[in-house]
Amino acid sequence: MLLGALEAGGTKMVMAVGNEYGEILMQSSIPTETPDLTMNRIINYFSDKKIAALGVGSFGPVDLDRNSKSYGFITSTPKKSWVNYNLLETLKALQIPIGFDTDVNASVLGEATWGCLKDLSSGVYITIGTGIGAGVMINGNLLHGMLHPEVGHMLLTRHEKDDYSGICPYHPNCFEGLASGPSIEMRWGRKAIDLQDHPEVWELEAFYIAQGLVNIILTYSPHRIILGGGVMHQKQLFPMIRSQVLRLLNGYIKTPQLTNPDEYIVPASLKDNQGILGCLELAKRELLLDR
Repeated sequence: MLLGALEAGGTKMVMAVGNEYGEILMQSSIPTETPDLTMNRIINYFSDKKIAALGVGSFGPVDLDRNSKSYGFITSTPKKSWVNYNLLETLKALQIPIGFDTDVNASVLGEATWGCLKDLSSGVYITIGTGIGAGVMINGNLLHGMLHPEVGHMLLTRHEKDDYSGICPYHPNCFEGLASGPSIEMRWGRKAIDLQDHPEVWELEAFYIAQGLVNIILTYSPHRIILGGGVMHQKQLFPMIRSQVLRLLNGYIKTPQLTNPDEYIVPASLKDNQGILGCLELAKRELLLDR
């Protein structure tokens, strides 16, 4: 059985065809341009692939409430041409069942189905790159609520030596505004990839990421936290973050997971395909619901 996957990102759209066993058979990507240009190319890509269902993990915010009149919409995104865009309705031109969620929820689902969250009942996947977002799985279910988790905009305590104003247009001291890839570039005047040998960059970055993780640990109590995205390709960050997390928790929580932070705060395990694989699983689940 062939399934389609669409990882709809703010920068690029990744399209793939695979199966229910998590095998990716073909994959392509296009830049995210205006809806008219982008969606025509996506529909053309999938129209002759004979897929039984499509799974979509989208940038957001999005409306995930199936009872809402705007279910399937991208809502208040900073990408102006996509504000209040009915993504799901446009894709219905394919005339197949469509599973729909956030891009980061798709990633946590991919890790839960085929990766390092398999056999765990809860976990969080955080992407730290162009933006910061998180997918949350609790008791085996993807977390939805009034909207969906917007971890990237949790408010953080600014480092006493940091006078950078932050890149977020909404908040001067949120996680994304202080620790995303564009934030690093704006603060230091160079892209993160060119700052690998500057320990002061990563010490500050670890300080902010650890704060975000402590907030997540104290609110969601996940069995494991996965860190993905372009910034986390800087592998030297992991031991720094783990150390800072334990320092900030200050012994308040004592669990087996926190005694072994190397196995608790971990990199993504699916070769950057966790989002696409999660979309395949969304497609499979929607197909079962539709029967």
